Amino acid sequence: MHRAADTVVLIPIRSFDDSKSRLADALDAPERRGLTMRMAATVVAAARGLPVRIVSDDAEVLAWADAQWPRDQAVGGLSVDRRGLNESVTAAVERAADAGFDRALIAHADLPAADDLTVADRDGVCIAPDRARDGSNVMCVPTRAGFVFSYGPDSFRRHCAEAERLGLPLTVIDEPSLAWDVDDPADLPDDWSR
Repeated sequence: MHRAADTVVLIPIRSFDDSKSRLADALDAPERRGLTMRMAATVVAAARGLPVRIVSDDAEVLAWADAQWPRDQAVGGLSVDRRGLNESVTAAVERAADAGFDRALIAHADLPAADDLTVADRDGVCIAPDRARDGSNVMCVPTRAGFVFSYGPDSFRRHCAEAERLGLPLTVIDEPSLAWDVDDPADLPDDWSR
């Protein structure tokens, strides 16, 4: 484990308006928007005191991040002016390195059961995959390692291979609270549906 000052949590959120479109058959747009905000707040709370940056170029998301939590809780928005998840996360990790952080813990905002992200704050590369061991729900990487992000289908395998390419030790955590992400209506928590 590392000291809080060494690690920053990065939570990418593209926008609230077009979030979770695959849930449209189960939730209308305002419900999806509310769900996204609640899940993101759950993930922020799971940072357990680590500094958090909500990574987005959507003005509403950034304003929400800055208004939702007082600055003394070390939560705020981070605009990186990049399109696409891989590009945004790469830019955010570079900014984290420039700010003096040794490690970046990247957590997706759609983890309704997230409880403790600090379990992934490890040396080398640490990945908490989704339930299917396909996606990379939570990852912790050294900020100056030049890690190439490859989110999307089969990202877990690709990220494991990237750790090997860089010669970094890899830890995989099968943590149920971090493995549950919400992509489809079947993934919705019972108490968060209509």
